[in-house]
Amino acid sequence: MDIIQLVGLGLVAAVLILVVREQKPLFAFLLAAFTGLYVFLELAGRIEEVIAMLQRLADRSGIPNVWLETVLKIIGIAYIAEFGAQIVRDAGQESVASKIEAAGKVFILVMAIPIIGAIIEMVIGMLPEGR
Repeated sequence: MDIIQLVGLGLVAAVLILVVREQKPLFAFLLAAFTGLYVFLELAGRIEEVIAMLQRLADRSGIPNVWLETVLKIIGIAYIAEFGAQIVRDAGQESVASKIEAAGKVFILVMAIPIIGAIIEMVIGMLPEGR
């Protein structure tokens, strides 16, 4: 499915949601959630292609696999947290959505600690011994 079809699906879903929301708000929410989930799953195949290309580039450049895996996990956490927060926001729960976003940021920070530590060690290794 290409971008035009995904945008078309989104527009049709948006119109249906607007029409249904007054009479059946729960159905409108479910329609929005399933539309978002469908779009997310459609993009999963494309994301696999990007990950494979990044893996090839990392292998050729000598970047440790653990770094690439960590960065990809961080990106995944960001997308999942954003997706979850948007669904909860669609349900009208702004405070819960902000908590999901905050949790995503904490998970990202935890995942980034090994990379941050390695960068700090490299910088310390470049400093002269006298400091």
